[in-house]
Amino acid sequence: MPTPWSDPIVRVAFRDALPLLVPPIPFGLTLGVVMKTSALPLGVAWLSTPLVFAGAAQLAMVTLAATATWLTLVATCTVINARHVMYSAALAPRFADQPRWFRWLAPLFLVDQVFALTDAAPHAGDELRRYYRGLVLAFFPMWVTAVTAGIALGDLLPAAWRLDVAPAVMFCGMVVLAVRSRIGGPTPAAVAAIVAVGVTLLTLEAPNNLGLLIGALAGVVAGFAADRSPS
Repeated sequence: MPTPWSDPIVRVAFRDALPLLVPPIPFGLTLGVVMKTSALPLGVAWLSTPLVFAGAAQLAMVTLAATATWLTLVATCTVINARHVMYSAALAPRFADQPRWFRWLAPLFLVDQVFALTDAAPHAGDELRRYYRGLVLAFFPMWVTAVTAGIALGDLLPAAWRLDVAPAVMFCGMVVLAVRSRIGGPTPAAVAAIVAVGVTLLTLEAPNNLGLLIGALAGVVAGFAADRSPS
């Protein structure tokens, strides 16, 4: 019986994803540790992993649950994930001829690394769907496994991998995206990545983990400004 891995394009996608699979693992482990001490029930916090599949938004949700209203949580997660608007706009022309089911389902898995690789891939049509499938098979199980391992092995992890380091690693995928930006000048997404990383690192000591929100918001503003500026 054929398996996804029997598809050569899926295998190419997995090979392309391998170098980008490592940076999110410490963040996933850290997030799992944080979930154990969150005001959210552990089961609810863990369910955000397969259902939300967005580490920065998940971290904001589990860390602010004890002090923020549900409206504040929704607003914070929306701002943090606003960069996905740029991702969607960048991929829209290539997704225009895809089946409707794919256009609805694919964005659920559009994390930073998946966008970077899809944006750089030469595939179109059916080959693009198969390539995207390979990326999802690489990143989605990795993330769920990392977070689950963080919950199970939290007490055994180094103290340096606790909450303080999470904002610094959350934008690793965006840094990779910036490095992979097209020749001829940085793309708006690359500008957003660089600004988000820099501001997040500068605001690591902000109370209530606000460095996440500040960095994400700064990146989104910078990205939209770069997109609107004359070339």
